[in-house]
Amino acid sequence: MLTLVIGNKSYSSWSMRPWMLLESFQIPFDEIVIPLYVEGSKQQILKHTPSGKVPVLIDGETHVWDSLSICEYVAEKFPDRAIWPKDAQARALARSMSAEMHSSFQALRQQCGMVVHRKKGPVEFSADTLADIARIESMWAFSRAKYAKDGPFLFGAFSAADAMYAPVVVRFDVYQPKISATTRAYMDAMTQTPAWKKWMAGAAAETWRIPRFE
Repeated sequence: MLTLVIGNKSYSSWSMRPWMLLESFQIPFDEIVIPLYVEGSKQQILKHTPSGKVPVLIDGETHVWDSLSICEYVAEKFPDRAIWPKDAQARALARSMSAEMHSSFQALRQQCGMVVHRKKGPVEFSADTLADIARIESMWAFSRAKYAKDGPFLFGAFSAADAMYAPVVVRFDVYQPKISATTRAYMDAMTQTPAWKKWMAGAAAETWRIPRFE
């Protein structure tokens, strides 16, 4: 049995990614939630990973941290599942988009933190945040144009790329920037998945609040 160590579901965008992946592909796992930014939380996380950050996937003696690394590990461990698209060209694009998500969009992250329970509504988006939103929308539109015939997700069927962008869907839903019909349709597909609904139910049940992010 795999174990996934995560932070608060209301806030932890990095945790959401591998959780959505495992849940969407119906891979059994135990869950350990460590509330973030409270006394002792860092010490609890350090018991599982030297990085001191969540998420962490535990598979026996193997501990894998960082959301993208976890996606790759799961893809190797379960080769029968289409964690990444089977088509080589689609797979290369999915990995490129996921890596860009992993390393970019700092303006969006900083101005629009993932706070699931935040009252929905726009903020005065900075020019850099608007540029991040435009770049994400352009990637989503490109992949949807190529793979829409295969299903409603970025590459038709749900894949690791969708898991990597799940927190962006949260941000777009909560902060409500102006978006295209293509973006809205993709978001609707994501928010209707059982995994999404289960994560949101877990977030709603949490009583923890982190003042610095409110």
